[in-house]
Amino acid sequence: MLKKNNFIERSITGVLSFLKESIFADEYAAKKGFLQSLDPRIKTITFVLFILAILLTKSIAVSLGLYAVCLILTFFSNVHLGFFLKRTWIFIPIFSLFIAIPALFITPGEALFSLKGLVVTRQGLFGAVLFVSRVIASVSYAVLLSLTTKHFALLKVLRIFRIPQVFVMVLCMCYRYIYLFIEGIENTYLAIKSRTGIRLHYKKGQHIVAGTISSLWQRSYYLNEAVYKAMLSRGYTGEPIILDDFKAKLRDWLWLFLVVIFCIRLL
Repeated sequence: MLKKNNFIERSITGVLSFLKESIFADEYAAKKGFLQSLDPRIKTITFVLFILAILLTKSIAVSLGLYAVCLILTFFSNVHLGFFLKRTWIFIPIFSLFIAIPALFITPGEALFSLKGLVVTRQGLFGAVLFVSRVIASVSYAVLLSLTTKHFALLKVLRIFRIPQVFVMVLCMCYRYIYLFIEGIENTYLAIKSRTGIRLHYKKGQHIVAGTISSLWQRSYYLNEAVYKAMLSRGYTGEPIILDDFKAKLRDWLWLFLVVIFCIRLL
């Protein structure tokens, strides 16, 4: 029973710490690296061009080549490769892999081999590999952009590109609120553990979990209102504000020119 409870505790704390590291990794944006030194506007434009090139290409080699470029940029931006790969290969790419598996068998074309009565076609295999490679590369560029750009700078870039204010404000609220919600979950679990001890009957545990879910739902609702009112009292108007204005240098324009030429040559 002790080992089981320890496993549950490790699982909860592990998931929460993973979410914290994934969402709040501003220390990478503060490091000295290639992407961190670029103007956020130019960097966002170039990353959009990379993602568009990935989505438009019909070549697996080009998609994997763009993914290799993303890994090179990760290295020169002083982002730990293990940290980056864990954040880009979990959830969305794995989910896309399960989506692509049926395409192996239902896509008509030249048969490669049979698997328990199901025929895998060459066209189906090509389509599945292309789809998964596109997803992995696109997610990697999106994650790398968020890791190497400070949160409020990225929100300001969205407003510069005429993204609706409501959308940007919701992102800002979610960013501030998620951390408080995760911290509330940790405190609630610690409080339950301190009052019930390690050993607990499973029926009583079910009642505690049900009550805790209801309590967290109510607390999250009131906490959301409190966070928004606190931001309003401090002068928040819905527009992201940063201390330093964006200043594009010659290096930024040269990087944009090279990326445009690179993407045109690939396509």
